[in-house]
Amino acid sequence: MSLLNTIGSRIDEISSAPSEANVGMITSVKDGVAIAEGLQAVSYNEIVQIQVRDDKWITAVAFNLETHSTGLLILEDYSEVAANQKVIGTNQILSIPVEDSILGKAVNAIGQILEAGQAINMSKAVLMPLEKIAPGVMDRQPVTRPLQTGILVVDALVNVGRGQRELIIGDRQTGKTTIAIDTILNQKGKDMICVYVAIGQKQSKTKQIIEKLRATGAMEYSVVVSASASDPVALQYLAPYAGVSIAEYFMDKGKDVLVIYDDLSKHAWAYRQLSLLFRRPPGREAYPGDVFYLHSRLLERAAQLSDAKGGGSITALPIIETQAGDVSAYVPTNVISITDGQIFLESDLFNSGIRPAVNPGISVTRVGGSAQPKNLKKVSGSLKLELAQYRELAAFSKFGGDLDKETEKRLIHGAAATQLLVQKPAKPYALGEEVTIIYAGNKGYLDKLPVKNIEKWLVDLVDFINKFYFDLMIELNKGIWKDELEAQVKEAIEEFVQSQAKS
Repeated sequence: MSLLNTIGSRIDEISSAPSEANVGMITSVKDGVAIAEGLQAVSYNEIVQIQVRDDKWITAVAFNLETHSTGLLILEDYSEVAANQKVIGTNQILSIPVEDSILGKAVNAIGQILEAGQAINMSKAVLMPLEKIAPGVMDRQPVTRPLQTGILVVDALVNVGRGQRELIIGDRQTGKTTIAIDTILNQKGKDMICVYVAIGQKQSKTKQIIEKLRATGAMEYSVVVSASASDPVALQYLAPYAGVSIAEYFMDKGKDVLVIYDDLSKHAWAYRQLSLLFRRPPGREAYPGDVFYLHSRLLERAAQLSDAKGGGSITALPIIETQAGDVSAYVPTNVISITDGQIFLESDLFNSGIRPAVNPGISVTRVGGSAQPKNLKKVSGSLKLELAQYRELAAFSKFGGDLDKETEKRLIHGAAATQLLVQKPAKPYALGEEVTIIYAGNKGYLDKLPVKNIEKWLVDLVDFINKFYFDLMIELNKGIWKDELEAQVKEAIEEFVQSQAKS
């Protein structure tokens, strides 16, 4: 069941007594788009039906409105669509059916369930329009609640708040999707609904992600919207709008929702392909002039709603793929200017084993500490500066020469702080664990260890505190920080160090 089924009766009504202004004729078809004459009363984003046989209709949507013709995006297999076929408007704007049972399912951009034997209950479904005006300024409130990703380098240095738009940007194969999926895994038990939108990805990759979410129990609070590389380009263009429409259904109920767009580079490529097929004038890098509006009207729908509007939120994590680290290209600069900060991943860091390969020097959050837990904000305040100083000293020390003891001490501490941020995929940290790890780094406990041993030492530390200081971890997970808790954290780390020395 999908939106296509809901308009069946509407087609019968219109086709039995069609208005001339609601009927047209296909004049040409190519690469999933069609040009039709007539349809004078059609609206932008209106669903239309193409009659390919007496008993078969193909769904399309009005995309390009010209004086004497209408450009249509064909949403299904277009192999049977040909010139001189009849087109009928339905007076229904393109929407996606959403209801609570959509959680745990994978759907395409028009709401069709992708797995056999599953369906949406259409009697309970709400039709959410794919295009919608974003909430206004007066309908929003400041972003002040944290969204914990479970990724230490992100939560400590480029923290994300509920209602924020934080860009994940980097070259191919630098771990962008891994950060997004780990963030979904960390939302278990946090009353957060997640929507993962796969745009132009291989079907095998999307299937692996779905299986991973199922295996970890994360699919119970997630929806996957898939428009694979083999799907019509129209579905790849519509997929992120379908994802945010699903998110808005839950936000309107007062829920917090996380939406991941993987990735908007492929979305822009799909839109460029459609625009060139409709002979829209190409501009920079052959993109049409409105490619900025393409993503701004999508990402502006992420918001922290005011209490009067229910207090729900949509947090957006768009992903952009760069070429050879070029963040000055057209689409990356557009999305950087739309979002509230960026997590920048570097190939050099990834290849050197620093994973997640986040460059904390140029990664930034424009929400700041107002959406960061107090205890994490307290312990991580100097970390970014220490890492920046370490990078400068490390670059300088490569020239050789004798180093004074203070410089050597800073280099050792910086190397330990860098290694402290290394984290394995699918192993998100709880807030209390993040606070403990950074505190241990700040107080120099890692400086005495060989760099290669730091990762295992931290794993053992977390296991030790979770086992013997469970009550302390519960308090730290609340975001609390006071002198008594700091003393307990120090005591726990000292006891762990002593136990390590004895073993």
